[in-house]
Amino acid sequence: MIKTVSKRSSTRKRSRKRRPWLLLFRVVAWLTIAGVFWCGYLLWLINGYNSQKPIMKADAGIVLGAALWNNLPSPALKERLDFALELVQSRTVDKLILSGGLDANGATKTEAEGMRDYLLAKGISADKLLLENKSTSTYENLAFSKKIADEKKLGTLLVITHDYHAARAKEIAKKLDFSPLQVAATKSKVLNPVYNESREVLAFTKWKLDSLLLSLGIRPSDSSL
Repeated sequence: MIKTVSKRSSTRKRSRKRRPWLLLFRVVAWLTIAGVFWCGYLLWLINGYNSQKPIMKADAGIVLGAALWNNLPSPALKERLDFALELVQSRTVDKLILSGGLDANGATKTEAEGMRDYLLAKGISADKLLLENKSTSTYENLAFSKKIADEKKLGTLLVITHDYHAARAKEIAKKLDFSPLQVAATKSKVLNPVYNESREVLAFTKWKLDSLLLSLGIRPSDSSL
């Protein structure tokens, strides 16, 4: 009898020792599952954006900045600028607001200045270009550009970016009360889709948190994402 009680007691002790590890395993498993579903949801938003929708005419297009390489637009930024140039030439937009501050990569020009120089070299008239030189994030791109548009009495705006970036840009523009809300997106031939979509998932996750903080009246931390 004593031996039986001793065995039961020993079994219970071993079971109690296992429980914390079992609980930890379950927590990690559920977090992993939740993370997979979250990433899948964001990838669905990113890839589900319809970039083929007709584009209505606008007073100005806001070109969202990207990196400069040696003070020149990177290949990806050139794609956005060439797309914006087409929109000006087709008279879909009248002016362009070039949005982007100083990179932390040693550039001596702001992204907006680099974009301006590129478009001027392509033959676009200087009076068609407005510069927003302070932003360091997509939220600031849109917030600061909207302020310029309001000052210049530009009523209808068109956000210009890449397709992988369009869904987040649209959500941010909606948060900033863009009306009417339009995002024109171009596909990239130079960017690595796996890398950029992975990075966009992280950026979109941060935006969702920032959006929640803004709704609570808290200013989120600045981010280059």
